[in-house]
Amino acid sequence: MPEVLPPSAIPEQAEHFDVVVVGFGIAGGCAALEAARAGARVLLLERAATHGGTTAMAGGHFYLGGGTAVQRATGHEDSPEEMYKYLLAVSRDPEPDKIRAYCDGSVAHFDWLESLGVHFERSYFAEKAVIQPGTEGLMYTGNEQVWPFREQAVAAPRGHKVPVPGDTEGAKLVMDLLREQIEQAGVQVRFDTGATALVQQEDGRVLGLAWRRFSETGLVRASAVVLAAGGFVMNERMVAEHTPALGAKLFTLGSSYDDGTAIKLGEAAGAELKHMAQPFITAPFYPPGQLATGLIVNKLGERFVAEDSYHARTSYHVLAQPDSTAYLIVDVEHEAKPKDPLVPLLDGFETVEEMESGLDLPSGSLVKTLTRYNEHAARGEDPDFHKSPKWLAAQDTGPWAVFDLRLGHALYAGFTLGGMRTTVDAQVQRADGSVVPGLYAAGACASNIAQDGNGYCSGVQLGEGSFFGRRAGLHAAGSA
Repeated sequence: MPEVLPPSAIPEQAEHFDVVVVGFGIAGGCAALEAARAGARVLLLERAATHGGTTAMAGGHFYLGGGTAVQRATGHEDSPEEMYKYLLAVSRDPEPDKIRAYCDGSVAHFDWLESLGVHFERSYFAEKAVIQPGTEGLMYTGNEQVWPFREQAVAAPRGHKVPVPGDTEGAKLVMDLLREQIEQAGVQVRFDTGATALVQQEDGRVLGLAWRRFSETGLVRASAVVLAAGGFVMNERMVAEHTPALGAKLFTLGSSYDDGTAIKLGEAAGAELKHMAQPFITAPFYPPGQLATGLIVNKLGERFVAEDSYHARTSYHVLAQPDSTAYLIVDVEHEAKPKDPLVPLLDGFETVEEMESGLDLPSGSLVKTLTRYNEHAARGEDPDFHKSPKWLAAQDTGPWAVFDLRLGHALYAGFTLGGMRTTVDAQVQRADGSVVPGLYAAGACASNIAQDGNGYCSGVQLGEGSFFGRRAGLHAAGSA
């Protein structure tokens, strides 16, 4: 745990800023920009040699809805209320005020992003994929069409992608545009500089922080500090304590500075931590989407999840199975080879009985499961898991292909979702709900609306990071 320094640690000649932001990813960048535009004198610290953080590794999705220009242009009706009902339904421990603010402000936030120079293409990608392969501006990136959520809220696609082909170039574009705006707003940016301790007076108010740049150290006085320096996926000790699944047979998604520093700084100042045990973990078996017509079974030969679920929800349920073992089975009519398979093809089998034996499943289990699945699929129904008819198809034409979803065989990747408890304006909160005066948190070091892999939607990290980052900057500037 980092120490908390007393006010006397700050020398009289120390620099003073209205707002100091720690971390130049999407959350910190948005916080710094909005604070500066509100008239605050802002310092932005970044441990790396350049801007971007883990945001620069992201796929470029922003989860936005409520009737954005892209949704309207592609004929998809949506409203803040339906978006709210959906996010409330998929949240493990919902914070309605945050979800409501995010949904009600989603269209305006979309417009704000475009004002930076990001122009989302007015086009729709209708297939199942992790991210659009081209420049299409909209696709489904969650479980909106998956039971039971499709009965709890009217489904609408909300995954808005920056119009750059590829998996990460879109997020980099946003960060470059954000940096240009930050420079124009007069924010002082210092790279290779990290926060090492907060300065806090006896009543709990944060008054500044200590920093380090290589061998140089110093302190700065601030009316408000915004922590936005990422999660803790690169901290082996914290991962072992909170999310041990991320420490075994997984590829971690994060920058080298996702080491929990911001979370520890906040905790030392009194922050309550939430959802620390909840990671995002996934190994997508699609595209191509036709693989979702198959069935997934565990080591008992039983289905346990609707196969049309968003890939992180499927993976969430796979890892909850005995020995984290599962197999995707498709027949010759529906077999397809992923372009860049994260889930490898295990084997092919001429008969169901051979497949059952080859996978070491209990005798008769797969025959029973496959027979039941095929009988109902032929009628366009799935009484067990309510898979959408769009992805239902009998798998009754041999031979059969088996894709290996087992942990340690498929390439699972993940990151952390827990962080500091915050208000709707990103003020850091203690366990009793009171705020730590002068301290804010946003992005991956804060616990917002992305709470676990079962309900996660692609684009929420960038969406909520930028949205609540902006609120942090505005509120911090107002209190400065």
